[in-house]
Formats: sequence, C-alpha cells, structure tokens
Amino acid sequence: MEYTEVTVSTTTQGAELVSDLLMRLSATGTQILDRADLPDPSRPTGNWELMDQSVIDAMPEDVQVKAWFDEETLNNILGPLREQLSLMKGPGMGALSLSLQGVKEEDWAENWKQYYKPFRLGDHMVVKPTWEPWDTQEGDLIIEIDPGMAFGTGTHETTAMCVGLIEKYYRGGTLLDVGTGSGILAIAAARLGAKGIVAVDIDPDAVRVAKENVEHNGLSSAIDVREGDLLQGLSQRFDFAVANILAPVICMLAAPLKNHLMPGGRFICSGIIAEAEADVNAALLSAGYVIDEIQHKGDWVAFACHA
Repeated sequence: MEYTEVTVSTTTQGAELVSDLLMRLSATGTQILDRADLPDPSRPTGNWELMDQSVIDAMPEDVQVKAWFDEETLNNILGPLREQLSLMKGPGMGALSLSLQGVKEEDWAENWKQYYKPFRLGDHMVVKPTWEPWDTQEGDLIIEIDPGMAFGTGTHETTAMCVGLIEKYYRGGTLLDVGTGSGILAIAAARLGAKGIVAVDIDPDAVRVAKENVEHNGLSSAIDVREGDLLQGLSQRFDFAVANILAPVICMLAAPLKNHLMPGGRFICSGIIAEAEADVNAALLSAGYVIDEIQHKGDWVAFACHA
C-alpha cells in the first residue's frame, strides 16, 4: 500500500501538540524527531552503553513530527490540517511548515534504518546492522547488531577503546561484562574466542536487547546474559572483566570487582569523562590494581589494568 509521509517542522514545546493533532486526524502513526529527547553523550546519566553520537548527528536540526496517511485519508484531512496548523502558530511553536512525501508501506516501517551503516571497530571487528551487506575481508570478525535508541551500536569512543583493549589484552579464559547494554563487548570477546562469558545489566530492556543480539550472532552457548545490579548474585571468579559504564560506578566497583578476578586477572574499563580520570586512577590503585595502559579518545578515557 502507498502511504504519504507528512512532516511538520516545529519545536520541542510544540511537538506533542502537533503529534496529537495528526493522530486526531487519523494518522496511522506518528514519530517525533527531537535531539532534546536523546541523552547528551558528553554527560551520560545511565549505567548502560552510551548513546552513539552518530544517531544524534543524523537527526534534523529542527524538531520534526512525522505522520503517515493512506491516500483517501490524506485527501480528507489535508485542508483541515493546514487550517489547524495556521491556528496553532505563535511564540514557541516554530515554523509549523508542512511537507509531503510518498512512501511505500514497507519503506515507512523501515525508513529509520538509513541512519545505520557497517563500520570497523578495533583491528578486526566489523559492526553491521543485520540488514546491511558487507564484503568480508580476511581476518574480519563480524558483529551483527540491530540498534536501539538506548543501546549504542558501538560508534561511541568508549566502546571503540574497550574493543581495542580487549583485542590487545584478552588471552583466553572466562569473562565478565558489567553493564552490557546491547551486549556488543561480550559479543566482541566471544568473536575473539572467549567462552564462559557472563554479561550483566540492571536494565531489563538492555537484557532483552543483549539476549536478542547474542542469539542472532549464534553465541548463546558462549554468553550468559543476566539481569542484575553490578556484581550482586555473582559468586564465581573471572579471568577478564570489562565495564563500559560511568566513572563514579567504576570507582565504586573497582574494589569489589577485584574479588571476582583471578590472580592477575585483567580489568578493562571506560565510560570515563576526562575530568574523572584522576578519580578512577586513584580508585584502581587504592583497590590494588596495576595499571597497564590509559587511553584517550576525544573527551573520554579507558583503563587497562590487572589484579
């Protein structure tokens, strides 16, 4: 079926009013594209994988409300829609300009996918959405991730540094991924041959997404995704641990995590803004770690250390 995509340019203040208007005019569905709805990657507030900057960069500068109408409905509502938008004009509502574009039903359902393309991560990893083709080269290790808004696809600097450090330091054994988010670090470790991986996240949505990604990559036998609060409920010791979470959480986690590492076990951590580097450094040393390497990428820092 052919649909028409109706786009109204407005503001954060006006977006819900416009969306409500479109739904009252029998839109099949609406979508609000507003950068203000996305977490600021320079000031993360959650414990899961950080928002990809590429998602934000791909969004329009102004706030857009999109809606979809079949041809018959659009013919009936276009006049009233223009009239209502004219009445809504005022301070704080933005341009309220209207544009129309024909789309097929399958395109309407899939159009958000245009923002995600394959990219390289570390020396060998290739992260790709499941729907994108890739010409695999010798040595490529493929990770297929279907992106979600809260769980990054791997383009954030902290994820890139963690994957690079895992490639550099992982030499076998069990692995713990604390705050797994989309599961990308656990999947990367499994692609390098890791077994007995436990991936933990406090957010049930993150756990669901990670499980789906692990299953899609055929790694359910290597990765056990669990819902949990950091180390609570864990009794075993691991040869390797990774945490791409926030600096205050890493500072709190450092000492108790050491009790879950084998002697000499490696710990890779990031999600650390540059201003917090000294705090994390002090927490790791106080907990008895030996710091092997500190990396910087943009405004972010990653540590590699061992117990």
